[in-house]
Amino acid sequence: MVDETSKSPVLKPKKKARWRPWLRAAHRDVGYVVVGLTFIYALSGLAVNHLTDWSDGDASFKTYTATHEFSPLTGDDQTIADGLRKRLAIREVPRELYRPTPDELEIIFDKRSLHVNTTTGHVVDEGQKPRFILRMANWLHLNRGKKAWTYVADAYASSLLLLATSGMFMIAGKKGILGRGAILVGLGMAIPAVYITLAGP
Repeated sequence: MVDETSKSPVLKPKKKARWRPWLRAAHRDVGYVVVGLTFIYALSGLAVNHLTDWSDGDASFKTYTATHEFSPLTGDDQTIADGLRKRLAIREVPRELYRPTPDELEIIFDKRSLHVNTTTGHVVDEGQKPRFILRMANWLHLNRGKKAWTYVADAYASSLLLLATSGMFMIAGKKGILGRGAILVGLGMAIPAVYITLAGP
């Protein structure tokens, strides 16, 4: 006779959630789409967070000073300014011309100034040059572009919310949101809360 009590109980396999593969696919595809924007915002965020570490206190531009020697410059102020713009390949039109002394001419642009000694032809060129990539990244991050970028930024923020939310439910079991995941999510939420408590807003 077969002892029925000795038979091991048959465990039915748990049904897998049908929605989880779709969630993973959405998480993956949205993540790929926002990679470029994430690089831009992360790079800009690091740069802006450390403004005091830049030598000139500006993450978007770097200051420079250059000197040029020409022969004595003659003519009226506009003629001298036009001649120097041509020699120095400056396309921008100056917003101001003035003489602090009879021998000196100041040519002022938006982010550049030429200090000219018309008698000697000595020119000091001072200004700011955009930092490669950082200028563009900061311009976008701070939303200084056209209004249309607001919609792009809102879509990006919504995508991050989707990635954060879907990421919590991608894995089932003790490594998911009902196990270790809950601890890690709580830790992430605690970081800003603790900082605000200790440092204050």
